[in-house]
Amino acid sequence: MAFSMIITSPSPGLNIGPCRTILHPKNRCSVSSSSYSSPVSIQFDLQTYWMTLIAEINQKLDEAISVQYPQQIYEAMRYSVLAKGAKRSPPVMCVAACELFGGNRIAAFPTACALEMVHAASLIHDDLPCMDDDPSRRGQPSNHTVFGVDMAILAGDALFPLGFRHIVSNTPRDLVSEPRLLRVVAEIARAVGSTGMAAGQFLDLEGGPNSVEFVQEKKFGEMGECSAVCGGLLAGAGDDEIQRLRRYGRAVGVLYQVVDEVLKEKVKSEEEKKKKKNKGKSYVAVYGVEKAMEMAEDLRSKAKSELDGFEKYGEKVFPLYSFVDYAADRGFSVVDQV
Repeated sequence: MAFSMIITSPSPGLNIGPCRTILHPKNRCSVSSSSYSSPVSIQFDLQTYWMTLIAEINQKLDEAISVQYPQQIYEAMRYSVLAKGAKRSPPVMCVAACELFGGNRIAAFPTACALEMVHAASLIHDDLPCMDDDPSRRGQPSNHTVFGVDMAILAGDALFPLGFRHIVSNTPRDLVSEPRLLRVVAEIARAVGSTGMAAGQFLDLEGGPNSVEFVQEKKFGEMGECSAVCGGLLAGAGDDEIQRLRRYGRAVGVLYQVVDEVLKEKVKSEEEKKKKKNKGKSYVAVYGVEKAMEMAEDLRSKAKSELDGFEKYGEKVFPLYSFVDYAADRGFSVVDQV
């Protein structure tokens, strides 16, 4: 099953692969397949799908992290989790994967919110002076810049367990069995732990240029992998399907980061390029923009090849397909409409 995706919007994107970007006021994804006996073409509105989920997820996150004692920690938690610049990619991917296998998005929302909590926590810690030392995040000053290093550490520390508790306390038991929930919790713990995102951060700090692929897969691929897998686990996907989701999510997670790096590099001044030349392990820093764009095209191809195995689910796979092209082409701006 092979789809040719077209993301259409006023945003030019990178056009790194076979997907092309054209102008269209409705920001739709045109999905067509030539593998059927008669050609099929439908319109999938990724932008509406995404924005609808963001509105629901934002509301649930707001309710999940209400301010209580100690007030300063909760304010720091809310500052990062509820940032207007958050695209909510992990929770949206989780919901889309759950719905692919016939799951109810109501069953996925608690895990989707937990993924955003964990994601925000990892970003808070990544931005610390002793880590990546970034002064801004999601279009606003980073957490430690506003609340101080001590409160930022505590906010991140508090968000990780809150995510796990939110899953256990809020997932409807009539929709998701306890064994499935245990697998979801274990998957998130694996992704953020010493062999997952933490390992990526370690090598980002201590590893040489040859570690760039490992760093990218662990720091960025793990979140995408975990998000897709959790959605599949909630809906009862089979083991082979989970492995496909794992490879798909990892490729999309790294793809998103590589394209981010390319876009940022293209708008940097020469002074900024010199200042950040040796900061972090990225494909752009190690291999340059052209090579990074080639890698992005390869990642897009890998992600879509995994989705070809879900042909029997028909149109339910379209959100995940369109996710790949959005990661590569940025066919519309999520932030401008949140």
